[in-house]
Amino acid sequence: MRLEIQCQNRLGLAQEVLNVLVSYQLDLRGIEVDPSLSRMYVSFPTVNFEKFQELMAKIRRIAGVEDVKTTAFMPSEREHNELSTLLRTLPDGLIAVDIKANITVINEAAQEALSLQREAIVGLSLQGMVKGFNFQRWLEGEDVLAQTRRLEIQGKRFVADILPVMVPDETGHEILAGAVINLKSESRLGQHMVAFKKGDQESFNTLQAHSNLMRKVVREAKKMSQLDAPILIMGETGTGKELLARACHAASSRSGKPFLALNCASLPDNVAESELFGYGTNAFPGTTEGKKGIFEQANGGTVFLDEVGEMSHSLQTKLIRFLQDGSFRRVADENEVKVDVRVICTTQKDLPGMVQEGKFREDLFYRLNVLTLALPALRERKQDVIPLAEFFIARFSARLGRKAPKLTDSCATFLQNYPWPGNVRQLENALYRAITLLEGFELDKEHLQLPSYNNDFGYLEQDFDGTLDEAVKRFEANLLRKLFPAYPSSRQLAKKLGLSHTAVANKLRDYGINRKSVKI
Repeated sequence: MRLEIQCQNRLGLAQEVLNVLVSYQLDLRGIEVDPSLSRMYVSFPTVNFEKFQELMAKIRRIAGVEDVKTTAFMPSEREHNELSTLLRTLPDGLIAVDIKANITVINEAAQEALSLQREAIVGLSLQGMVKGFNFQRWLEGEDVLAQTRRLEIQGKRFVADILPVMVPDETGHEILAGAVINLKSESRLGQHMVAFKKGDQESFNTLQAHSNLMRKVVREAKKMSQLDAPILIMGETGTGKELLARACHAASSRSGKPFLALNCASLPDNVAESELFGYGTNAFPGTTEGKKGIFEQANGGTVFLDEVGEMSHSLQTKLIRFLQDGSFRRVADENEVKVDVRVICTTQKDLPGMVQEGKFREDLFYRLNVLTLALPALRERKQDVIPLAEFFIARFSARLGRKAPKLTDSCATFLQNYPWPGNVRQLENALYRAITLLEGFELDKEHLQLPSYNNDFGYLEQDFDGTLDEAVKRFEANLLRKLFPAYPSSRQLAKKLGLSHTAVANKLRDYGINRKSVKI
């Protein structure tokens, strides 16, 4: 048991407390005094409840004792537990040595780095276990100053902060008592760098622009980011259009305001309209409050419209009105709202061609096409492939807490020659999967597991099995399953595919596609 005794600073008080314990034939396990807090702590074996009550009453009657209560820890026990927990949970290796460079304290991370059991480590000299620094010579030197060195332990490289431990002697002069070594592995340093750069992840610094094409795009984007006119970013899927849009926002005077995004292809027309412009109190039955749309929420900032080519004609008309003067009306509301918002749009479609075909409003195209950026496909910027790959490898390795593997020459050649139909996103996903499953320290092309691809015919299945008729049916069934949630009736689906209602109904029945089997 442990007691915390609040008391006055009186000579002989501790002796009287001990006399009470002796009267009950209790062995004293520990006693500590904190004069600054007027506290005394005692530890002794557990006693039964009746004896404990008597004991507490006698201690309270001692002159100078103000309060007595039980406590879970003695101060030294608490400090020891806190230090022990800190050492155990610290992800970096920590080693304490005496003036002979013999290990006195070591945590689990450092123990793992040395690849030895704790019993075999404590008391051993650190000098023979570490390459790159002479601890004994440093400790025996005249001026023992803090050092930061690169060390090698068991074939692994670390950056170490080597700090002298000084304690005061009886005269108050500090003398050397040993040293503390803090080890940081390459993977931990990588994690630190990722965290350090995290706040910069939406800036132009994160864009890998080694090719002339990308340098030109970034150079133009930096200039456009300072303006308020709409920006239209064109490029294939996976080229990084949203990343470029966020970089433009971060580099603009609006960076302190919101950046809100909407994918125009992912929402039905009425939902997209209410998301963009909000709705009034009478918009829906039972609605008592209106809702601000993205344009209102982003006031002073930037609205990012992804795949603007998928926007319906009615929504295009309302967007034109907004782009004229920044004003609009909420759905089912007569009041006009005016905001200050910059619009950045992206598309992977041929908007000029859609204008010619009447699928996209010509006046909206010219309003959006004020400042245009064309992001090249990854196959057109081969100089960026390897820097991008190395960036992704370093980032994923740091997240997994492992050393970044080396790209073999054959893998680097393969990466540069692969056509990357999914562009940067496909490269990122392929490397993430490879790094996650990799067991060695070299990344070869076999680890990427990318399907063969031909620019004319698309992906080529190397392990094709079955007949042509079976392959056609598989494709047909997959296509119908993908389309069914958007066209959940045989008549709607037939109209979309240009087939008869009967033909589509038969195919849906043959493939077991219905409202129960497909989530809508």
